[in-house]
Amino acid sequence: MRALVVGSINVDLVVRVPALPGAGVTVLGADAVRHAGGKGGNQAAALARLGAETALVGATGQDADGDWSIAQLQAAGVDTTAVARLADVPTGLAMIAVDDAGENFVVVSRGANAHCAPPLEIGADVVVVQLEIPAPTVHATLRAARASGACTVLNAAPAEPLVDDVWGLVDLLVVNADEARVHGPQPAVGATIVTLGSRGAQVLLQDRPPVVVPAPEVVVVDSTGAGDCFTAAAAFAVAGGADPVEAARFAVAAASLSVRAPGARGGYPSRAEAQKESERIQASS
Repeated sequence: MRALVVGSINVDLVVRVPALPGAGVTVLGADAVRHAGGKGGNQAAALARLGAETALVGATGQDADGDWSIAQLQAAGVDTTAVARLADVPTGLAMIAVDDAGENFVVVSRGANAHCAPPLEIGADVVVVQLEIPAPTVHATLRAARASGACTVLNAAPAEPLVDDVWGLVDLLVVNADEARVHGPQPAVGATIVTLGSRGAQVLLQDRPPVVVPAPEVVVVDSTGAGDCFTAAAAFAVAGGADPVEAARFAVAAASLSVRAPGARGGYPSRAEAQKESERIQASS
């Protein structure tokens, strides 16, 4: 399977804290740790880990963070040939606080991601995009992917406005509950999966009632990047012929494994690991 991800590349600066602070509150945290991140980079790394031949279209600065980010992606098995290196623009940065329960909040400075351009060619079975890059790039990528016959997956996160005709170009939409409320129901989309965190996911189809896919109880070390793992696994499954409910089950299993290690990509599973966990969850439900 050939996968193309068009999306963001960030350096994640992560600080563990006892509890996430409210507005105007200062908390003392542990030493800051740097991890590879960005929704595009994470989803590409997760797809490669699952076994897809994966390429990433994105942008970094011509800086040390960009060098490091590219090296991390290549080590994960991602083809970075189409990642642009931009002068006088910093590589994207995400500032992340993670509490003792593994929950997090994230602030992203887009940097070079704001200049990410559409791919020059598709050449893939499945194309995945998110919204940490410019909306016109998302739109152009989906148009080109649809014209090529590729399966199209949109992770509409963060919840940025999109022009209405984007939705008809999307085979699978992945959103969390907050993003689902912002974007509302989109009848033109082939199928929608709403992620529900520790409660699993809900699959919305045009011709049948919603289907809830439960998640197992897990010990959460770090939930950063779990949603990106979910999107990648759902895309991998759908492109491999699974229906949306089967894809959601596989994605729930993969995401539940992804939270077992620090960093956005530290716990991303292989296809065999995700399949085994999916079967275990079904057998116990």
